[in-house]
Amino acid sequence: MARPFDVSAVEKKWQARWLDEGTYEVDNDDERERFFALCMYPYPSGTAHQGHIRNYTFGDLVVRYQTMRGKAVLTPFGFDSFGLPAENAAIKAGSHPRLFTDARMGELKSSVRRLGAVYDWRREVFSHDPNYMKWAQAIFLEFFKAGLAYRAEAPVNWCPGCATVLANEQVNADGTCDRSGDLVQRRNLEQWFFKITDYAEELLNDIDTLEWPERVKTMQRNWIGRSEGVEFDLPLAFDPSRALRVFTTRPDTGFGVTYAVVAPEHPMLAELVTEDEREGVERLIERASQASELERTASSDAGAGLDKRGAFTGSFVINPFSGESVPVYVADYVLGTYGTGAIMAVPAEDERDFAFAQVHGLSVVRTIEPPAGHGEGPYSGEGTHINSGFMDGMDVAHAKEAAAAFLEEHAKGVRKVNYRLRDWLVSRQRFWGCPIPIVYCDVDGIVPVPVEQLPVLAPDDVVMDKSGQSPLATHEGFRNTTCPTCGRPARREADTMDTFTDSSWYFLRYADPFTADRAFDPAQVAKWMPVDQYIGGIEHAILHLLYARFYLKALVDIGLAPGLAREPFKRLFTQGMIRLDGSKMSKSKGNLIAPEKYYDTVGADGLRLFHLFVGPPADDVDWTAQTEDIIEGCARFLDRIYRLSHYDECFFHEDETPDDLEVRREVHRAIAKVSADLEAWSYNTAVAALMELLNTISKWARRAEGAHRSTLDESLDVLLRLLAPMAPHLSAELWEQRHPGEAGVHAQSWPVADPALVARSSVVMVVQVNGKVRARLDVSPEVSEDDATSAALASAEVQKFLAGATPQRVVARPPRLVNIIL
Repeated sequence: MARPFDVSAVEKKWQARWLDEGTYEVDNDDERERFFALCMYPYPSGTAHQGHIRNYTFGDLVVRYQTMRGKAVLTPFGFDSFGLPAENAAIKAGSHPRLFTDARMGELKSSVRRLGAVYDWRREVFSHDPNYMKWAQAIFLEFFKAGLAYRAEAPVNWCPGCATVLANEQVNADGTCDRSGDLVQRRNLEQWFFKITDYAEELLNDIDTLEWPERVKTMQRNWIGRSEGVEFDLPLAFDPSRALRVFTTRPDTGFGVTYAVVAPEHPMLAELVTEDEREGVERLIERASQASELERTASSDAGAGLDKRGAFTGSFVINPFSGESVPVYVADYVLGTYGTGAIMAVPAEDERDFAFAQVHGLSVVRTIEPPAGHGEGPYSGEGTHINSGFMDGMDVAHAKEAAAAFLEEHAKGVRKVNYRLRDWLVSRQRFWGCPIPIVYCDVDGIVPVPVEQLPVLAPDDVVMDKSGQSPLATHEGFRNTTCPTCGRPARREADTMDTFTDSSWYFLRYADPFTADRAFDPAQVAKWMPVDQYIGGIEHAILHLLYARFYLKALVDIGLAPGLAREPFKRLFTQGMIRLDGSKMSKSKGNLIAPEKYYDTVGADGLRLFHLFVGPPADDVDWTAQTEDIIEGCARFLDRIYRLSHYDECFFHEDETPDDLEVRREVHRAIAKVSADLEAWSYNTAVAALMELLNTISKWARRAEGAHRSTLDESLDVLLRLLAPMAPHLSAELWEQRHPGEAGVHAQSWPVADPALVARSSVVMVVQVNGKVRARLDVSPEVSEDDATSAALASAEVQKFLAGATPQRVVARPPRLVNIIL
């Protein structure tokens, strides 16, 4: 499409000026009100795709808008540059991951700059920078010193395709790796963990203080998974002096316990299994060892597969409520890492217990009276207790208390709180990550690397082969070292840290990348933290966001971040994803639409406006055949602004008229509308308001009667200031043309609406009869509900449709709508 200006030249001009002049660089001693705006730092997979563009467009709008509101805005950029994709690419190419990563960083940085997104590049952080690695390792050592980092053997999720351990959060519900898609296996390995469980209660409670989407907060609550209940003994039938320890959140259903279940990893399982049942139990243990925890705990529909997911051990335990013996089963859906690794089963009150009982022919005893017509299935809601001995007739709350007291007296019961959250497994058997700064000495055991010897860097002379094994494990020059304590030969840890450790504190380094002798100066960081606005995808709701919250709390507690708020991100916005052919746009899926094809045609401004206009920012967007038309429509809107700014086809008159005043009113209404929309993340309606304002100004200025010149100039200047955060290049260019020698448009104050001009003397109220518009009435903006109803019923147009009938109901929503239902 033909454009009235050289899009590429204009955009390159302003991108270079903002960069060269450091327009958006801020110092930590800036005395303006501070605002920390941050988009989640990206993995450098190559040039930006439309998902990146959407994210950085939103972030850049926030930066420019808050700056125009007079704030010192911190807007840094960096790269989450360690990770598996770079390592896999290097294996395919037979090169070093650093070469791949550095090249991709350059490509992504170029794409982002061409978008016109502005950053304080002095603060750039990337994970594989040796200086950043040094302090990442120093933090690990402080965690180790404080007892927050520990090494233990544990069953782990092993991805054969990635040849590494995965955290539970990185395993899909179907038991596959979220990166490679391979079926995840279970292995026992010595691993490093962070004690995130020490913070479970605080992580849960503090969620309510955050201005985050409720969906994200709910996901974190569910992942932490707080359960309040009682832990107690089920005595072994063959030896009542010993017991199987179980945990339940519903002790009140104890009379309904008809069997118990232990995890395949339970330490008592071997002695519970009789010879007659050993073969079946061993088959189940083998199957469970190949499944992830998420796969094992997935719901089972109507008992599907439960015949293979459980096996009778041959042993019995005694129900302390009824005194009866109940069978003990082993099942893969019980986890050895949760609670005691054993549960009491109440099939009358639990869907899975019921399905399991049906498959294995176990009895069902109902202990809560279900509502009439409920049927034979399980019921766990409110009701009166039945078949429950001393609890008969009680409601659930009173029965829970009575049951807990009974267990405390008769079954060594202890009231407890359990969490679904497990400690964070941070060991990775990969090369391209930050090495764990630990050595192993035959004399001194586990020895931390002294801080003065950091960073521990991976060697460059490695062979990235297709075996999948990290070359660190076999690189003798790297593995062989000396013990820092005794000086004897020692072996260096070959594992690297989970890359989520890097993204759990990078925002702190952004706030102070200038301090050389520590990770950051808390006094400097405190000037910016917490992040005022964090922007990123919903896919990070559990992993990154939970880990970053834990990291900051731990850093405060161990003295590395004294005085900082304990939550890193005050406000969070999760933008919708871009889908192509039904799938999220990503490099790994190969379904990318690069922005470069648009930069030289519609320009970065046109593409930015598309992402702002196409729909609510939180909603997903499908990239379809109509997308090109919408993008070109956004470019035509900018062209119209350019022509109007040069007074094309405009006419003028000398004295201001009522029509001119009404345009001024519309301008101030647009200021109020756009300002409110930007605060509410309603970017699509903000763009629509500017389009409507442009139509109003254009029709007025190009009519035969003409426009008042100063009113038109005022209107155009306001339009450019409102447009400046959205389409920064054209706004800056037109402002410079209209105000040569003055400060640029982005240095101007954000316009403020005059309430007197915004107010309307009357508004149009729509009147509907049975949902169809039958009249439009001019009413006062302050019209009451009663007066609106009276005016609607008195309207001659409405009276025709009423034909003397009395309305069944009138719904009034003054001053905009009255709906009359006959």
